[in-house]
Amino acid sequence: MNSRTFLLSVTLVTAAILCIVFQRDTTGLSDYDLGASVAFTRSNAPATRMSSFAAPQQSSRCQRFRGRVFASRSSSQSDEVVGRRKFVENTGMAAAGMGAISLASPRDATAAKSSSWERLNLPVADTVVLFDLEFTEDKNGFLVGSQGTFLKTTDGGTSWSNADLSNAIGDDEINYRWESVSFKDKEGWAVGKPAIMVHSTDGGKSWERIPFSSQLPGEFLGVTALGDGQAETITSAGGIYRTINAGKNWKAQVLETIDATLNRVSSSGVSGASYYSGSINSVVRDNMGQYIGVNARGNFYLTFKPGSEAWMPHNRKTIRRIVTMGVIGDDLTNSMWMTTRAGGVSFVKGDANLDQPEIDFYETSINSGGYGILDVTRRENGDLWCVGGGGKIFLSRNNGKTWTADSSGDNQPANFYKIKFYDDKRGFILGSAGVLMKFNDI
Repeated sequence: MNSRTFLLSVTLVTAAILCIVFQRDTTGLSDYDLGASVAFTRSNAPATRMSSFAAPQQSSRCQRFRGRVFASRSSSQSDEVVGRRKFVENTGMAAAGMGAISLASPRDATAAKSSSWERLNLPVADTVVLFDLEFTEDKNGFLVGSQGTFLKTTDGGTSWSNADLSNAIGDDEINYRWESVSFKDKEGWAVGKPAIMVHSTDGGKSWERIPFSSQLPGEFLGVTALGDGQAETITSAGGIYRTINAGKNWKAQVLETIDATLNRVSSSGVSGASYYSGSINSVVRDNMGQYIGVNARGNFYLTFKPGSEAWMPHNRKTIRRIVTMGVIGDDLTNSMWMTTRAGGVSFVKGDANLDQPEIDFYETSINSGGYGILDVTRRENGDLWCVGGGGKIFLSRNNGKTWTADSSGDNQPANFYKIKFYDDKRGFILGSAGVLMKFNDI
């Protein structure tokens, strides 16, 4: 073999190797859960019962929670801890974080020339994740998040400063992860992790800490202010508790934890139930007192109706795992929505029967570029808005039939986890990296 022939052979072999090395490997990147439905058998272990409790005189100090690591727009999980609802930090919304993984690169929805949303300056680090926002009245409101973030506004949300929690937490040096804040008139409640609950009766000017039993199952996920000393809170184990005396006593509204419900059911046929992780996230309460929650793996979802003894598990009628679920009206039976991995968005068909294991949804088309959709809401004028990973914002003016991308978040280094409108003019988007976007009607 002469030198020219040898060099030609080496060149061809090298090219073949490079083709193999740089060929896109899609193994393990499937966005679909193709596992067969596994029915589980009745467990002989006693069910974990929910019990009512009276608040002790001293609140017990709970251990720090272990969050879940979320992935960015790739197939591998990120180890970066930054601070709900996820892609950048250890949080309690595993399904949401997983949903924002981009497994493909389809063309994004047609971008609208828009400046509907503007970012506000906040006195927080760029590692903070914002989880919830609530107003006591037109101008006064509170914004909560990770790393002890608890902010207040007195001008309708344009400017924010740190709220005074000195009466509630004193010299406590824990950077609480505040999950939820809720007001009814001037009475407010907030919950967080490690387990903490605070209460205000003067519109948030002052807060007191509410002690609770160390036997509380799970971690606080949310709280709803009902007024006149009444409130309802929910935990990651599915415990729902209600107080009618400003937190002195709490009565269990459900008699057993969710995993106990699943373990005692024989041949349920709920897909993925045998792999249940024992916790829920993305839980939402409607104005009728009904709840919907997604199990931590996104395999299935559950609903709870007031007066029921236990949660009702439901199959997901899609091969894609659920990212999150919520409501866009007063009653979840006719206003539920569901998002699935890679940007799927579906809405309930007609009036759902929550006593049935399967509920019909119809899917709408959003070309999100593979980013997961993490929240959906309806503005008073009927417009639907949704937000998701990578700063994605979408608008539908025809009840979800078609969607248009809003470019306001394209340059934001954040994932958007929540969108809320308080009237036709005032709306906010909450995200990672300390990003809060305010709506401008243009």
